[in-house]
Amino acid sequence: MSSISILLCSLIYSILTIGNYFFKKRVNSVENKIFSIILIVNLVGILLDISSVTMAHTGIHNFMFDAVNKAYIFYLLAWISLFSFYSLITAFDDNYLKKIEKVFIGIFIISCIIIAILPLYSKVENGSFYTYGPCATFLYGISTLFVISIIISLLCNVRKIKSKKYLPILTYIFFGTAATLIQASNPQILIITAMETFITIFMYFTIENPDMKMIEQLNIAKDSAEKANSAKTDFLSNMSHEIRTPLNAIVGFSQALKEENLPATAQEEVNDILMSANSLLEIVNGILDISKIEANKLEIVNVEYSSKKLMKDIISLITARIGDKPLEFKTYIDESIPPVLHGDHVRIKQIIVNLLTNAVKYTKEGSVDFKVSTVIHDNICRMIISVEDTGIGIKQEDIGKLFTKFERFELEKNVTTEGTGLGLAITKSLVELMGGKIVVQSVYGKGSKFTVAIDQVIIPKTLEEAGLDTDIEDVVEPFNAAGSKILVVDDNRINLKVAARLLKDYQINADLVLSGQECIDKVLNGEKYDLILMDDMMPKMTGTQALQNLKNIIGFDMPVIALTANAITGMKEKYIASGFDDYLAKPIDRNKLHAILKRYVKKSDEEVIDDQAEPLEETVNNRNPKFLRAQGVDLDHGLELLGDMETYDMTLEEFIEESKTRLPKIEEYRLATDMANYAILVHAMKSDCKYLGFMTLADLSYQHEMASKENNIAFVNEHYDELMNEVGKVLTIVKKYFGK
Repeated sequence: MSSISILLCSLIYSILTIGNYFFKKRVNSVENKIFSIILIVNLVGILLDISSVTMAHTGIHNFMFDAVNKAYIFYLLAWISLFSFYSLITAFDDNYLKKIEKVFIGIFIISCIIIAILPLYSKVENGSFYTYGPCATFLYGISTLFVISIIISLLCNVRKIKSKKYLPILTYIFFGTAATLIQASNPQILIITAMETFITIFMYFTIENPDMKMIEQLNIAKDSAEKANSAKTDFLSNMSHEIRTPLNAIVGFSQALKEENLPATAQEEVNDILMSANSLLEIVNGILDISKIEANKLEIVNVEYSSKKLMKDIISLITARIGDKPLEFKTYIDESIPPVLHGDHVRIKQIIVNLLTNAVKYTKEGSVDFKVSTVIHDNICRMIISVEDTGIGIKQEDIGKLFTKFERFELEKNVTTEGTGLGLAITKSLVELMGGKIVVQSVYGKGSKFTVAIDQVIIPKTLEEAGLDTDIEDVVEPFNAAGSKILVVDDNRINLKVAARLLKDYQINADLVLSGQECIDKVLNGEKYDLILMDDMMPKMTGTQALQNLKNIIGFDMPVIALTANAITGMKEKYIASGFDDYLAKPIDRNKLHAILKRYVKKSDEEVIDDQAEPLEETVNNRNPKFLRAQGVDLDHGLELLGDMETYDMTLEEFIEESKTRLPKIEEYRLATDMANYAILVHAMKSDCKYLGFMTLADLSYQHEMASKENNIAFVNEHYDELMNEVGKVLTIVKKYFGK
């Protein structure tokens, strides 16, 4: 009866394990499926063994007794087969398992047939019961083969298998072999079933079966985080576009004013405007970069570039930033740097400029040393870049936090120093993305030294062979391109005006249109242009769609440049992949515009004859600004953006003309619940109102823009009359101002 006691204990443990396993959610894996079958098979085997032993001791020796004994043999075969297959799952990949799965099934079926045919005998002797005969002998033999296959799989993949995975396998090899030998030599000692139950329960604690409730909670949290991250990315992208649109006017007109014969005080103020605009752009770019880094979407774009031009550009930029500050800027650039390298020169420039800008920012007097040396091995050039200053230095306890986002030290001492605390965090991420290293050395109160090592691939070509510009001189004056024609496409009239003003210095005949369809019509009517500057985010037809339509025109071969406020890193590559020849971000940088024009527009050999540019519209300057201020118009804000009353009046007249077509379209899109195009038009109206100082209408337009982007039709309809009433008030003020 001791055998019955062992089997009853095995039965209790088996039932408890099954209850605990099947009443919890499980990972749907092959491993779990096999283990589930093993659990059920083991329970059936225990019940068969208990039945067989009970029938033997009670003297029931009939057909049912023989059937139970034979069924128990089938159980033993099934358990060892399943356990062997489970062992192979932990040792080999899925492709290998698919190959041997059919072999296992074939062996199992053949073994079942043989067991069914071979005779099995039972015997009760001295109070003990056991089975024997050819059937039992065959089972011992086939079990031995399965054990050998387990041992071989374990030895072949011992390094790949997790330690807890092969513990049940090792346990079975040891206890299973011992139990088999004991029962083979002493059939009356029935321990096989108990041993297999022990191994089955042991497996329960080693399978990969995490808490499904926790997994569900993690998945919910993950989905929420991904949605929040996506919303943040969309917001930052929209913010970039929103900020860059007015900055385009600020920077464009400021650059144009620099060329005018202004008093010294005015020139200084214009320079301050440009410096502030560039600082704002750096903040926007930094926030966008850190967002992409967090989302693992920041990409390294490797191209061939001129190493000397890169270094010259950096030195020129930092020299300008130092300005009148009493600093000595020392530079050393290793002459052995290969002329053409392959890497992401834009990001390398960003890394170096960030380090040098920080050095200049936190060094009141003394020097800033910029040094680039190289170590060349085979076709790799390791650039070792160091930036050393005599500035305020960093405390040792703060160095570990130096590359943390938004982290700034001793704000009470540096309250007048601009910065967001993103520069070094971005720098470290960029260095690591390129497989480089950055090291900081600092003595508090005496200065700091940053050292960066980045590997670049050497391209064994000259600048000419690589197709790179050999002219590394800075842009000084616009060249004369009289006779050239450029088509500028933008749905914002002020952006058109900025582009026209910048092109004026090149004596270029600028043709201005407000939509992609107008651009297509111009080309279909036979107009020829040296270059097309194309905005992307336009109503009805985006710039990308307009470009595809242009390329379908037979014989079209004009270069088209993407001119857009969508300036997130990687957009240049995206636009070029879409078919654009090049990319120009808003606000338009004069030097980058110069490079584009130099590449695509022919220079004129003629001297500049007419220094007058044709205005967009005839302007009138006899209006009274006091009337606008009295009506609540923020005229001062408008003049800050547009420069003078002449430009303001011209923009105001364009606003009236634009409203004649814009307002009916807004109504049409609202009634058709076309929220995508509705959002584009109210967005354009908001931008114009901000330029002109109609702040209430700008705020209402913004609310409608946000609601329509979220497809909140109810909000749009509920507040539409409020929006149109404010439009009416503004138009009435403007008409009275013009005396209409």
